[in-house]
Amino acid sequence: MTAQLIDGKAIAAQVRQQVARQVEARRESGARRPGLAVVLVGEDPASEVYVRHKHLACEEAGILSFRHHLPANTTQTALEALVDELNADNRVDGILVQLPLPEHLDPRPILERILPDKDVDGFHPYNLGRLAQRMPLLRPCTPKGVMTLLQKSGIKVRGLDATIVGASNIVGRPMALELMFAGCTATVCHRFTKDLEAQVRRADLLVVAVGKPGLVKGEWVKEGAIVIDVGINRNDDGTLIGDVEFTPAAERASYITPVPGGVGPMTVASLLENTLYAAERHAPMKAE
Repeated sequence: MTAQLIDGKAIAAQVRQQVARQVEARRESGARRPGLAVVLVGEDPASEVYVRHKHLACEEAGILSFRHHLPANTTQTALEALVDELNADNRVDGILVQLPLPEHLDPRPILERILPDKDVDGFHPYNLGRLAQRMPLLRPCTPKGVMTLLQKSGIKVRGLDATIVGASNIVGRPMALELMFAGCTATVCHRFTKDLEAQVRRADLLVVAVGKPGLVKGEWVKEGAIVIDVGINRNDDGTLIGDVEFTPAAERASYITPVPGGVGPMTVASLLENTLYAAERHAPMKAE
């Protein structure tokens, strides 16, 4: 079996175009444009690239982008004060604090300080709790993007045995909640899992999000399984690879996401969707 590639670039482009059309419809109705504030602290090169991509995506979609680049020595108090200021700004529908923060800053109280209805990353305990109770509002972007990939690829997941490798608050845990909400039986693997290979082998749907290249061997993949590789790792030669051994996995799977070009583009697309969704809740489009 040769797996069918799930083209994240193409699907993300569709989502972004749809957001742009909806933003334009808002403007034509007289409603204000959605606004996203992105806060970057320090000079982390990867974070600077991510923030630049988010700003460009906002511009393309017609979303206002407010960038706040703070020095690396910014204090916890100063960062909290900026979050309070953005919470009170009616032009801002979404607030994103780019992680990781410098080591002297504690991200947890910062993320919890963002108003839940402006938490477009979906990291606030309120939003994760809503997802756990099957009443989602703002959903974590990467898991939301994975669900969009599956839906737009015509892949039915209800009733499947799903294995998630990685239990982070950003991907693994909310991914399990998304899949349970969609009707899967979800198993979450982590560093204390005794037999990772056995858990992977039984998965109809496999999602891997750890950040360790080649962690999941291709031969472990069940024949006909759906493989979603969230990992992005850089080789010494600068090329990007995922957490799953791609070539042997693709020989066994029915569908597989490539790295790059799979899940990655969907994260930004989902962020735009969340920002538009927040704007619709804050300032609904005016009726004709």
